[in-house]
Amino acid sequence: MKAIVCNEFAPVSELKFEDRDAPIAGKGQVVIDVAAAGVNFPDSLLVQGLYQMKPDLPFIPGSEVAGTIAEIGEGVQHLKLGQKVIGLCMLGGYAEKVALPMTHVVPIPDTIPLDQAAALVTAHATAHHALKQRANLSKDDVLLVTGAAGGTGLAAVQIGKLMGATVIAVCSTDDKCDVAKENGADICINYQKEDLKAAIKSHTNGKGVDVVYECVGGDMFNTCARSMAWNGRLLVIGFAGGEIPKFAVNLALVKGFSVVGVFWGSFTQHQPNDFMANMKELLTWCAQGKVKVVIDEAFPLQNAIAAIAKVTDRKVKGKIVLLP
Repeated sequence: MKAIVCNEFAPVSELKFEDRDAPIAGKGQVVIDVAAAGVNFPDSLLVQGLYQMKPDLPFIPGSEVAGTIAEIGEGVQHLKLGQKVIGLCMLGGYAEKVALPMTHVVPIPDTIPLDQAAALVTAHATAHHALKQRANLSKDDVLLVTGAAGGTGLAAVQIGKLMGATVIAVCSTDDKCDVAKENGADICINYQKEDLKAAIKSHTNGKGVDVVYECVGGDMFNTCARSMAWNGRLLVIGFAGGEIPKFAVNLALVKGFSVVGVFWGSFTQHQPNDFMANMKELLTWCAQGKVKVVIDEAFPLQNAIAAIAKVTDRKVKGKIVLLP
């Protein structure tokens, strides 16, 4: 099979498009014919050796796929050949086939297109978990989303609005603001045109925001930390801007807000029952059209380097997928 391979921790440009042995379904596993693989910001960190985990070399990156089951291993009773599924793989997704434990495979209805399904998990499942379990978001809350036109940012905008909150999107261009508003944002702040802290103060009548879904890091995080409402929840999602901020803890003391880490991968392991309940709810919303994956562009598998670059350059409105 064809796959994108990381042979050494190096810049993304060093990834190779190579032939690899196709996987075989072991006990309790299935093999998926990959129709589409989601591209995510952590993929670029992983291949450079900058992520929280460092896989053994060589490895195939790619954490989320969708496709059909091509092979079933011993002991797998609830899945069928040819069934449409989402696969949660952490590694191995940038390939024509991937083998996964049956516990990491979720059947999906035929009404959800496979390209959307491949891009649903990391973005929407992270946003869902963050706003539901970590923020306890309510209809009385004002939610601010940074990086709001990116994959997980748009997911947070959609889900936050679905949960009844007032949603303020923060974007870098008017075009991105338009996308955020099309996906449910009540207000959009273009931080390239106006002072972010002043705009937040104006739009919240000086109160500040109850929940921040913070994807960018650096100065953006620091501004948000100074714009929190009493009893607010500042969700740490990631650092797409490249800089991990140093937090002035006195702000949390004086302003009475919480800084809450969000790591969806660990959540799936520590709270598997909550994870499965979330996935059931999320897939129901998706099938009903209440949330949707916005696909910015689909790249052939061999163009993975260009696909990752578009994500890391923050030029994406929605999600990028690879098509083997």
